[in-house]
Amino acid sequence: MSRPTTRSKNKRHRQVENDDTTTEILRKIYLTGEITDDDVNQLYMITKPVCQGCRVNTKDNPNCFCGLIPPPNGSRKAGLWQKMSDIIQALGPDPCKDLRASAYSPAGLTNLGATCYANSILQCLYMNKSFRQGVFSVEPDVLNRHPVLDQLARLFAQLHASKMAFIDSAPFIKTLELDNGVQQDSHEFLTLLFSLLERCLSDSQVSKARTIVQDLFRGSVSHVTTCSRCGKDSEASSKMEDFYELELNVKGLKTLEESLTDYLSVEELHGDNQYFCESCNIRVDASRSIKLRTLPDVLNFQLKRYDFLQKTTSKKKITSVFSFPGKLDMQGRLSKPSQVELIYDLSAVLIHKGTAANSGHYIAHIKDENTGQWWEFDDEHVSNLGHHPFGEGSSTSNTKSNRSDAVVHSSCTGGDGTANGNHLDSIQLQHEESSVGSHIEMFSSTDAYMLMYNLSSKKNGASTMEIEGDAVFLHDGISLPSHLCEEITNLNSSYVDACEQYKLKKKRELDHITERRQEVRSVLSEAPVHSVEEPFYWISTDWLRQWADNISPPVLDNTSIQCSHGKIPLSKAGSVKRLSSGAWTKCSKYNGGPTFAKGDHCLDCLIDVAHTVVCADSYRDRRKLMKEIADDVLLAKCKDGAYYVSKAWLQQWVKRKNLDAPCEADAGPTMSIRCPHGHLMPEQAAGAKRLLVPEKLWLFFYEDAITVKPDDSSGCSTFPSDSEECPECSNTLSEVACLEDSRREMKLKQRQNHEKLAMGKSIPLSSNCKYYLLPSSWLSKWRSYVTASSKHTSSMEPEILDGVINLLKCEKHSRLLERPPKVAYKRGSFFQKSSTTDRLTIIPENDWKCFCEEWGGTEENGISAIIELCSSNDLAECCGGMRMCEQPLDLQNEVNNENESRQPVIRTCAEVFKHSETSKKL
Repeated sequence: MSRPTTRSKNKRHRQVENDDTTTEILRKIYLTGEITDDDVNQLYMITKPVCQGCRVNTKDNPNCFCGLIPPPNGSRKAGLWQKMSDIIQALGPDPCKDLRASAYSPAGLTNLGATCYANSILQCLYMNKSFRQGVFSVEPDVLNRHPVLDQLARLFAQLHASKMAFIDSAPFIKTLELDNGVQQDSHEFLTLLFSLLERCLSDSQVSKARTIVQDLFRGSVSHVTTCSRCGKDSEASSKMEDFYELELNVKGLKTLEESLTDYLSVEELHGDNQYFCESCNIRVDASRSIKLRTLPDVLNFQLKRYDFLQKTTSKKKITSVFSFPGKLDMQGRLSKPSQVELIYDLSAVLIHKGTAANSGHYIAHIKDENTGQWWEFDDEHVSNLGHHPFGEGSSTSNTKSNRSDAVVHSSCTGGDGTANGNHLDSIQLQHEESSVGSHIEMFSSTDAYMLMYNLSSKKNGASTMEIEGDAVFLHDGISLPSHLCEEITNLNSSYVDACEQYKLKKKRELDHITERRQEVRSVLSEAPVHSVEEPFYWISTDWLRQWADNISPPVLDNTSIQCSHGKIPLSKAGSVKRLSSGAWTKCSKYNGGPTFAKGDHCLDCLIDVAHTVVCADSYRDRRKLMKEIADDVLLAKCKDGAYYVSKAWLQQWVKRKNLDAPCEADAGPTMSIRCPHGHLMPEQAAGAKRLLVPEKLWLFFYEDAITVKPDDSSGCSTFPSDSEECPECSNTLSEVACLEDSRREMKLKQRQNHEKLAMGKSIPLSSNCKYYLLPSSWLSKWRSYVTASSKHTSSMEPEILDGVINLLKCEKHSRLLERPPKVAYKRGSFFQKSSTTDRLTIIPENDWKCFCEEWGGTEENGISAIIELCSSNDLAECCGGMRMCEQPLDLQNEVNNENESRQPVIRTCAEVFKHSETSKKL
């Protein structure tokens, strides 16, 4: 069993002892009028020992400097003693962290919300040296005419030569007017971008720039249909169609070779799908296939990963493993054999992470044409993957056809905010031996979405970045034009300058923090005064705490501990500390003041405090005696009552603690029982309950009330036991009571007249009876009024019925503005169908007539409700005696910027009515 904690109890006990000692000294000073040095030392706690390690700064010891700073290894959430990492973070983002690792490291692109699909495509295009060079060769005047092309060139220039680790893609994305909050398909984006760039580049006079998109990415195919009877091809078979990527099936296929074979396979046309041969002039069986005519330098394969589900009319992602080679021989795939070797190298893999078709995350694995290194581009983050598209860790030994799989665990947050943390992206590397004995490096993935292959060419060496003249260029021959070079040079200069400024700012701040901490520790170490005889100075504890805790120390301020006599009053003894002369000298450099030395305690305030303490003791004892009498009054044990006081006020007075002096709440013992005419309020009035108290208790109350508010005697008006109630207030209360009785009787009568409507019950309807339509809002307000029990219900009264009914009618056509409510058949009867949107309620004729008498309506002004039975016995419909107004009221023609007429807008009376009501509410 653990020992009970006694620290807090002992501390409270010591505090009580200190209070008793202080009271005794003050009583002595009050009686003798003499103040000794020993009295001052005890009252100002000067003789207390120097504190050596309490956890908090003690108020009742001016020699305690603990808790002003944290322990040597401690810290605080804010101020001078917070963690250095937090102080550095407060300086703002460090631009040096965004510095590109080296000239060999590619830069990333910022994700503006859901723009990863665009970033991955832009990185693939930029990393293609020929395309990049073509964009850089476009003339400035062409760039000025085409903002999209201009922003693309600027983006490529920053990716090419900026010192930043990632580039802001916002200018380019905004120029395309893309919604950065909506995830789009990267394949569709590439197709649209190529189409747009072709149009823009067609204005260029530079040949390699004008047709760079077609030269690099465009191939051609033919859709050949051959008649099985005459063997002739259709006329359309000779036409060639351009393509920028080949869309290959993935479902049910395992490799790229299988998908290509499936893409180029022959389809037989027979039965209902027979082909009409113009040569044979009849429908015949035929074969149809796709023929590759020409291939581009950059061959893109779009993998059809999404399968359309007809039952749910939604797309489902196909996540089966799909293999593709590092080298691809396309020579045998052409319709006509080519004399040129068509060997393609895998240059980029676009990956879609996630299981949903309309969300997820796109990243790109791209090969550097110069170094052969693979890089992963994940928006701002760019990672080196070594010489394999999925990282060096996935490599295997090149022995026979053995297969070794490397599994990479990935977690990616999709556009819908979900994470694929449980999804294993199996990225496998394998070596398969071909028929001629050469080894083909094979890769496979469950998320590969687009494959890019470059036609094999001579490799260049590694590139380094230099600045020469007015062009920034790489040793691979790609240089920046002068108009972009100057811009990038300025951006780099500004960025380097920002890095240097941050470093200087950080160094100054850390040096200042270190210097301030050393200063605070030094001052506090020599602050204590160890004897009464030594000279010392008083200083405000609040200022000392701020000075020890703030990075920028405040001006020395002792005004908060100064009395009106310019000294230290006894009331501030718990708000000051004693500083040694050496410590005070170091603090005084912060100017301010005033200065309070050893003898600057205020004797005048000390004498006033002694007088107050003695008077407080006397008042406390007297108030305690008065409370006993007040308790008897509340318990009806007092028989000698002579003066009235408010019962509520007296109850609150008894509950208050025993104070040393009157307070604000002691004023107004008779305020609530005094009427506006200055007389005694009738006891029937609200809050006017009263009790008789003895004369000595009343005098005590009166004295306190006058002390607290000497200029306002209305709150302590004297009402002896024989005071008469105000006749005017009595008459007014009688009239109000009569009016309330009349209103209560009227409400009761209306509840009886309209029992079902008042209770909100459903009323059975019949086609043989007459009914009326009433606004549901008015009926709801009436129901609240007649069921309310409050005395102040006049403001809840419904409006006059005639005015409400008129609002339901169209002034121009005298038709109904609201649709009548629907009627439902249940439990063998017809009822109004309950709906929160119904603005009208059907009521019986007798209720309508009663309402007209009670609320100023006329029977002729009512809108009758006609219940019509339909062909089926369990159906009915309600319509007003006047039909719904559907006449056009407002015909408005709107004209666009080209002054061409648009479709006219026609609004009915009902629509105008609802629109006006909505406007009033808004």
